[in-house]
Formats: sequence, structure tokens, C-alpha cells
Amino acid sequence: MADLAPALPPAPEEPARFVTGSILRHVLVMTGTGSVGLMAIFVVDLLSLLYVSKLGDPRLTAAVGFATIIQFVGISINVGMMIAAGALVSRAVGAGDGAGARRLAASTAVHGVIVSGVLVLALLPLLTPLLTWIGADAETLPVAERFLWITLPSNLLMSLGMTYSGLLRAVGAARHAMYVTLGGALVTAVIDPLLIFGFGLGVDGAAIATCIARLVFTLIGWWGMSRHGLLARPRLGDVVADAPATFRIALPAVLANLAPPVASAFMAHAFAKFGAPAVAANAVIDRLVPVAFGGLFAMSGAVGPILGQNWGAGRFDRMRGVLRDGTLVTALYVIVVWLGLILARDPLVSLFELQGFAADLFRFFCLVSGAVWFFNGLLFLSNASFNNLGFPFLSTALNWGRATLGTMPPALLGAAWYGPEGVIAGVGIGSILFGLAAVVLAFRTVGTLERRAVPADPPSDPAVAAAPERTGALV
Repeated sequence: MADLAPALPPAPEEPARFVTGSILRHVLVMTGTGSVGLMAIFVVDLLSLLYVSKLGDPRLTAAVGFATIIQFVGISINVGMMIAAGALVSRAVGAGDGAGARRLAASTAVHGVIVSGVLVLALLPLLTPLLTWIGADAETLPVAERFLWITLPSNLLMSLGMTYSGLLRAVGAARHAMYVTLGGALVTAVIDPLLIFGFGLGVDGAAIATCIARLVFTLIGWWGMSRHGLLARPRLGDVVADAPATFRIALPAVLANLAPPVASAFMAHAFAKFGAPAVAANAVIDRLVPVAFGGLFAMSGAVGPILGQNWGAGRFDRMRGVLRDGTLVTALYVIVVWLGLILARDPLVSLFELQGFAADLFRFFCLVSGAVWFFNGLLFLSNASFNNLGFPFLSTALNWGRATLGTMPPALLGAAWYGPEGVIAGVGIGSILFGLAAVVLAFRTVGTLERRAVPADPPSDPAVAAAPERTGALV
């Protein structure tokens, strides 16, 4: 198939920044910059829920919580596509193939937008049954549906912006990747209260602000890509030819990332049986968790490029060092955040105007969350290694195992024995088991790749380089 695009000027070569220097420094810098931008988005989401709660109707807070779960499905799929883009491009950079990295950046961005568009078209007709199953009733369902009809189409912009952010991290441009998410968050922080209160749009104002933020998110990403010479006009032939390599990583990564929203939906369903106060408390918890533990989410995106570049360079010793230092950073981060939640639990209850049963449930979460999220952090760290080192189906299996066996039976048993607090405690036990299993398998993954390695120059096409490692089992 002939390429219709004109010849492109030579791309500037991006150095493989992560194959030398302090591993801990790379982990801290990439995680820190990723955390700033990512947590800025989560803080704004939390503020948006806070603004909605100030409207004085708990049903609106619950409705936004239900809508957030559906939105999380779209965002999770975007993350899976971003993981594939970052894995391929970081591997190309590590192998010294700048032209291949640029080509893959263009192709994977197109793949992400196509998948996002298909998802939006599939979800919109199914909103009523999906929201009803989660627990939306006659009062919350119309609000949640209207919120999603406004925000879901902008998921195409979110997909492109997230891919740009992931590609910038893949070449080590941590600061510009941070600007992408931070810029969108700052815009939302300004226009959200303006639309909700100033123009009297209420929940609709929060939805419109989300769409505007995603547009800004994408524009800043485009600017960062142009600064690093990663922008190229997608060629139809390349988009088609690169699709198998993209989806070999993206499909299991997307499946893995769909597990958390399924688990969240099940928990919302379980909490709904205990009435509106439990649902409202769960909505606040769902928005608080990414803010409090956003560093763990950021780390999973941060260590992937470091692993990918070192794999491209054949530095297996440094790959093990990434896992060790990532575990250390996870532990230290969780200890600090856990202490903060314990100390701030009563002020947070007052801030979100939780009362009675809802307040008690939220306080319980603050007391036990740290132990649970350390092991969730180990799972995130391990997922990054599986997705970037050619074993993405391990990530899929562990995430779905946690979302099903590690969530549903213990949540149901906990609910039967101890009420809504038992739901939280039961899910925590499942997280411990799967987090430990994941980190053990992550170290075995690196060992498996090292045993398979042969003394030869890495192939110039990262899609070819990645193919053999995806076919075998861990031994």
C-alpha cells in the first residue's frame, strides 16, 4: 500500500537516558514528576466531587460517583493503549532506533484514538443497564446518564493526551509529560467552580469542565511531542503494519486495566445494599484514593520506560534494580500517606459533610488503607514489568484474579459478617495475596529474559524484538 504522506525530515535522536546513572534517582524523578501531574488531575476530580457535595443533595454526589465508575472503564482502556505505546517506543529508544520510535509514536496514537472511539459508541447505548446494575436508582440514574452523555465523547481527546504523556515518559521527558496532566488539571480547577456555581450549571458544569480539561490536556501533549521531535504524520501503511505489535501488548494491558473498574463496580453494588450513606462514603473514598495514593499509580507508568530502555540495552542487572528500588519507594510512600490519612480522617469527614454511618465508614477506610495499598502498589509495580517486558498476560491474569477471587468472595463474606466495613476489609485481604504473588513473578520475569538472552545486536524494529518473548511461559 502506497504512502500518501510526504517524506518527513530526519527526527532528532532521543538518547537512552535510563541505561546509565542512579536507578533510584531515575525511579524517583520519573515517579515524582508523574505524580505531580497525575495527582493534580485526581485532586481536581476530588474538588469537583466536593463542589457537587456543596450543592446540598447527597443524591447528586452518589450520581457522580456512579458516573465516575463508567468513565473509569474508558480511562482504563486508554491506559492500556498508552502502555503499549510507551513499551514499544521506549524499547526502540533503548535499542538506538530513533526513526522507529518516531514511526511507532504516530501509529500507536492513531490506534488509541480508534479504540477510544469504538468504546464510546459501544458504551452510550448501554448506560441505563450499566448504571442500574451498579446501583443507580430512579433519582440518581438521570443525573449520572446526563453527566456521561456530556463527558464520554471527550474520551477520544483523553486517549490522545494520555498517549502523548506516555510517549514523553518513554523517551525520558519527565517534565514535559508532567506538564500534560498538570495543565489540564489547572484549567479544570479554575473553570469547575465557575461553571458549577457561577453559571449555575451544577453537575452539568462539572461535566463540561471535564471536556474542556481534556482538550487542554491533548494540546499540551501535542506541544511536548513537537518539542522532542516525536510528532510524525501517521502513514496508513505504518498504522496497519504496526497494529499487531501494538495490540499484542495493548490487548492484555487493556484487559488488565478493565479489572479495577469491574471491582469498583462490584464494590459500589455491594455498598448500595446498605443505603445512600454507604454509597456516598464510597464515592468519596473512590475520589480520595487516587489523590492519596496517586504516587503508586504514577510509579507504574514511571518504571515502564526505565525497564523498557534497559531491556533494549540488555541491562538485566539494572532491571532487577528497578524492581528493588520501586519496592522501597512504594513502602516509604505508603507509610507517609497512611499516617497522613489517619491524622486527617476527622477533618476530611467534616470537609465532605459526611455524617453518621457514612462518616464511620470513611474513618475505618483511613485506618486500614495503608496496609492494603502497599500490596496494591506491589501489584502496580509488577504490572509495569509484565507489560513492558513481553509478558502482558501475566498482568491480565493477576489483575482479574484480584478483581474476582480477591474482591468478590471476600467482599461478600465481609459484608455478611461485618457490614460495609467488612467489604473494605475483605477486599484488603485479597490485595495482600495478589500483591505478594505479583512481585515474586516480576523478579522471575527478569530472570527468564536474562536466560533467554543471546549475545547479538538487538533488532532495529522493536516490534520484532518483542515478539519472541511474548510466546513463552515463565520458567
